[in-house]
Amino acid sequence: MEGVEYETERGPADGLAADALLPRLEEIEARPLDQRAAALAELHDELRTRLEGGDAAAARG
Repeated sequence: MEGVEYETERGPADGLAADALLPRLEEIEARPLDQRAAALAELHDELRTRLEGGDAAAARG
């Protein structure tokens, strides 16, 4: 979309930079299946928390 800017990095309090997602996924995919499932669930929870937090901040602001 033209004229739309997206946040691509997270601040220190927010954890990983967005461009760190792909290497993190690659590292998770290299794990054995049982470890992979747990790591993906953890990543899912982190991303959901971030997205829900962004929605709350947008509603306030």
